[in-house]
Amino acid sequence: MPRVELDLRGLAPGTAPEKDDVAGVVDAGSVLVRGPVPALAGVLTALLKAGRTADVPVAWEPADDTASGALARALEIGTGKQRSLSLVRDDHGGVLLHHGRLEPWSEDPRRGLGRRLGLQAYHDDMKVADGPITRIDVRPEWTAVDTIGVSVMTIPLRPVRRTKGRGLQVASDPARITRDGVPFPRAVTRWTWFADDLVRWCLTP
Repeated sequence: MPRVELDLRGLAPGTAPEKDDVAGVVDAGSVLVRGPVPALAGVLTALLKAGRTADVPVAWEPADDTASGALARALEIGTGKQRSLSLVRDDHGGVLLHHGRLEPWSEDPRRGLGRRLGLQAYHDDMKVADGPITRIDVRPEWTAVDTIGVSVMTIPLRPVRRTKGRGLQVASDPARITRDGVPFPRAVTRWTWFADDLVRWCLTP
């Protein structure tokens, strides 16, 4: 199978690749993707839907934005050997590589600042929220196996509750989800992020 190279450095901030942009990776023997975090996420999402995440080694040349730099350091891009890594997924068909956020829904994201929403959230079997909160932040833990870090902010400037585990389940008032800087297109009232212990992806540093 051929090596597929994708140049997605032109992705606008806050957008994900179109399905046609990443369709070629499904039949690839290996992939090189250039671009920001959503570009890499788009490739892995396409491979996940095709059931080929473990079969297709992926190399990434990050963009020069802050999120790409942080993820590149966490993944140790450019060092080491080919590695099999955990894949953090959600129950709406996406993947998470760097940062996910759940916050109150608003048609204009700027109007959501300072607002709160009611929810109940469990991180594995631990209840981490039950009532009004400001937001929840989720980050894959790349130094651990099948682990996500969760931060719950109840009120701005108050201490944040931090936990680590495999999966986060949330039931809430209408909420806005952002995955690696890309907003989900509609409000949700239920959401799950989990490190799938049955699925791996192959990184070529």
